Amino acid sequence: MRATLPLVLALLTVTGCSMIPDYETPDRPGPGTIGQDTDDAADPILPDWQHLFPDPHLRALVESALTNNRDLELALLDVAEARALYGIERSALAPEFNVNADGTRQRLPADLSGNGNSTISSQYSVGLGMAAYELDLFGRVRSLSESALQTYLGTEEAARSARITLISEVANAYLLLLADQQKLAISEETLKAQQASAKLVQRRYRAGLSSELAVRQAEIALETARTNRASFRRQVALDRNALSVLIGGPVPEIPKTRVMEPAVALLSEVPESLSASVLTRRPDIRRAEHALRAANASIGAARAAFFPAITLTGSAGTDLSGLFDGGSGAWSFSPGIRVPIFNAGRLEANLDVAEIRSEKAVIDYEKAIQTAFQEVADGLAARRYLRQQERAQAALVRASQRSLNLAEIRFDSGADDYLAVLDARRELLNARQALVEVKRQKLTNRITLYRALGGGEGATAES
Repeated sequence: MRATLPLVLALLTVTGCSMIPDYETPDRPGPGTIGQDTDDAADPILPDWQHLFPDPHLRALVESALTNNRDLELALLDVAEARALYGIERSALAPEFNVNADGTRQRLPADLSGNGNSTISSQYSVGLGMAAYELDLFGRVRSLSESALQTYLGTEEAARSARITLISEVANAYLLLLADQQKLAISEETLKAQQASAKLVQRRYRAGLSSELAVRQAEIALETARTNRASFRRQVALDRNALSVLIGGPVPEIPKTRVMEPAVALLSEVPESLSASVLTRRPDIRRAEHALRAANASIGAARAAFFPAITLTGSAGTDLSGLFDGGSGAWSFSPGIRVPIFNAGRLEANLDVAEIRSEKAVIDYEKAIQTAFQEVADGLAARRYLRQQERAQAALVRASQRSLNLAEIRFDSGADDYLAVLDARRELLNARQALVEVKRQKLTNRITLYRALGGGEGATAES
């Protein structure tokens, strides 16, 4: 035993070679800049979400979602599961030792004992055993461990991506609620104006200054306004329900903040031209690269399976019933080797599968890069044109208001019929609500860029 122990320890410390192919990050498909084609592409650092959203009500909603959202909880459990699986694979790098204890106590009758008397005998033993341990001479076990590690790291990135997506969804749902609340307020203002107009037309009709057609037109406009108000009330209720699911609980009372307020979502000015390297901050890109590394490591494990596998099994123990007797100790050491000779192409097929999966991982990585490129480019383009659309829509609201004022003056003076007033009021209603929608889209675009550029997660692991 003493002579064998150094040999066992030496074998356990043997480190073999690795069959994992040399890893090279694939080239990013597409141009090196995103947005307008300029020579000074920037690489901005985004703020974390607390600085992105100065609105205290929105911050409270995001904090609630990060604590209670079920999808995020599932993503975090996926991380914990992947961490445990990596621990299982890593444990195969070390031998497994077990302590075994056995005891036997038996009574032999007189006719079997040989001495004419019944006898009682006891035997107890304890031993230390080593389960079959594979010497990783060709890196198969280390390759599997590396693959599990990269899968675990990729799952962590997937959880970060889920976190950023959740923050963005809560902010967008909040903005949608604010916008619909403001549209509801506009519809209520329009309803009050229609009620006043309907009363005015009724008085003019009774005085003989207006026709019954004008009265009916005023009634149609009034009921249309009531319908619009009911529609926006329904939409506000649906918005609150959607937000409740995201934050994992009831939605507190949200003040009727105007969606035009700049304090809802702030994002430092993102340049019109960005370096494509900003895409590497996105968790989904990092997750795709970890998946590529895991597939690359799996190739190493598949290659190593072609080579012999050497396993060690050993045990050492003593008979406690004769602890002080000479020769009570015992040990065994059983090295074994398994050499693949014929397996009907199974090893070759396993290697083919690993290589195909690696090729698929490369395509997934390139696809993730292309998707990210498009999302950032779309966000930059939308921001540029939303500014123009906002200015034009604001001018349309002012022009529609002037048109309504003139139509009411002409109707009061009898120079025009009531249909002109109805048309002008409808145009003003549509223009005001469209302006609210453009303002919402402008703020939503800031959140879209925040998510598309990695959500501030590139600067800190926790935002």
